[in-house]
Amino acid sequence: MFYLGIDVAKAKLDCSLLLDPASAKRKSKTFTNNKDGFVNLLAWLGKFEIAPVNLHAVMEGTGVYHEQVALALTDAGATVSIVNPAHIKDFGRGIAVRTKTDSMDSLVLARYGAMLQPAAWTPPAQEARVLKALLARRDAIAQDLRRELNRQEKADATDTPELICQSLHESIKFLKNQLTRLQQDIDDHVNRHPNLRRDYELLTSIPGVGQRVGNSLLAIMQCQQFRSAEQLAAYLGLVPVERQSGSSILGKARLSKAGPPRIRAVLFMAAVVATKRNPHVKALYERLLAKGKAKMAALGAAMRKLVHLCFGVLKNQTPYQANYENTACA
Repeated sequence: MFYLGIDVAKAKLDCSLLLDPASAKRKSKTFTNNKDGFVNLLAWLGKFEIAPVNLHAVMEGTGVYHEQVALALTDAGATVSIVNPAHIKDFGRGIAVRTKTDSMDSLVLARYGAMLQPAAWTPPAQEARVLKALLARRDAIAQDLRRELNRQEKADATDTPELICQSLHESIKFLKNQLTRLQQDIDDHVNRHPNLRRDYELLTSIPGVGQRVGNSLLAIMQCQQFRSAEQLAAYLGLVPVERQSGSSILGKARLSKAGPPRIRAVLFMAAVVATKRNPHVKALYERLLAKGKAKMAALGAAMRKLVHLCFGVLKNQTPYQANYENTACA
């Protein structure tokens, strides 16, 4: 097996092909991050008589820029691993790499693959990718709408020309219509695909999980592979981290906040509702408050509990049960 490290950027791919893991001997080259670049990358590998089935490519998850090359290599028959950038950073420190260049980063990725054998990435289904794109577009429109509403509020409080007020009014009306249409498109897309509809219904069977949380978690759990509820909570940045040295505790434990902040914001509001309406979350929240935990710390635990419940209903393919006492997913 040959290991290929790919440092992904918006416009280019810095690649390091590890020829000898022991000596870190490699061949490196840069390709454009587009379809022509993917073809050239496979042709370059062919010069070394490396078939895609004998290739393990390792790259970091970089927003959306890694997705197309990962799909292209997977379709060609290669094994692809998409790893957490924080893990690569720690690994580089562990092997005493001090140079920070795109070329060196790709070599670190290749060595990470050879030494740690990360799990293979499975491309999400097409319907899951479409759902993810629709949700991203909805969130972008919602953000634009909030900005325009803020501008209108400012305009109402100042001496703003009528033409500007009219422009704001038309823009807000347009964005509201776009938001309504996109939400309808999301609902229609989920309803058209039985697997999405089934999982969405399971998620929203949990008190506190509404339409927005259900759609967001559905897209994440359809597009990512999580082996456990703890792994999902860690991805969302909901696990507590603590700094301690000797007998000293350096500050209070806090949430890692390593995942997407937009999802955490949605989950926070869902957790507030769940502390009143969800028996499992409510019991945990009240127990922590009774022990003297701060309200925000208890809400963080409530968010984590809600995520565990979401993972549990999808794993077991069973709707939420209020009288379920087994806390294996708690």
